[in-house]
Amino acid sequence: MTDKTLTRMAVEVLTTADGREKTALSRRHAATWFAARDAGTPLPVGEARPPLRPARPAQPELRNPRDVPRRRPGSPQGRIAMLHAVAHIELNAVDLHWDIIARFGHVPMPPGFYDDWVKSADEESKHFNLICDCLEAQGSHYGALPAHAGMWRAAEDTAHDLMGRLAVVPMVLEARGLDVTPGMIDIFDKAGDSRAVEAMQVIYAEEVHHVAYGSKWFHFLCGREDRDPKQVFHELVRTYFHGALKPPFNEEKRAEAGLPPDFYWPLADETPARG
Repeated sequence: MTDKTLTRMAVEVLTTADGREKTALSRRHAATWFAARDAGTPLPVGEARPPLRPARPAQPELRNPRDVPRRRPGSPQGRIAMLHAVAHIELNAVDLHWDIIARFGHVPMPPGFYDDWVKSADEESKHFNLICDCLEAQGSHYGALPAHAGMWRAAEDTAHDLMGRLAVVPMVLEARGLDVTPGMIDIFDKAGDSRAVEAMQVIYAEEVHHVAYGSKWFHFLCGREDRDPKQVFHELVRTYFHGALKPPFNEEKRAEAGLPPDFYWPLADETPARG
């Protein structure tokens, strides 16, 4: 018998500070989870007490979003700053996906729920390392520049609300990645940085699935409670997300991920008439 549980493994990732060590542990635990499932001896989910905030490396220095220098993508330094910001987002995403497992292990959910978030955490770990490799190839590293201190706020705000967490993290924050990543790919393509382009293309393809998992399980919970998903989504985003959603939206990829326009357009700064 093993004393391993999925939620305990999730807490181990959350309490590991170094980015490379955190993602290596994340990938090992994901492999352990799926190997046990494939062998017909799935690990128990269990319950755990995750930290309110995950362990973080000493660097980067975390600043108020207004105090993080603006990135100018036309220069090599600006592109390094962009990669650094993406690495920071991906490391936070690793923790967000393990946190949803650790924090909500007490909520009865089908096995597929855990499969989806373990797979997402594994992919976010891969994404972090791909971007770190790009930074190191350009003589930089994760931690070399200051980073956004507010990224964990959505997790803290939704720490006791699984539906709120699904609405805000995958269905708002990760969906935003679908909107902006094509532009970033174009910037690195024009600069001739094929390594960064390939990394961003991997991220872009896999983030669609992460948004889709959020939408799928959000709709599952709404169905279980016999509630209207669109109405509940609007209520939760207005409660937990600070600010309006900002167009332009990648409507094609959002639709592929199960997010129809009437979910997000009413929450935008301006809602133009739609024919």
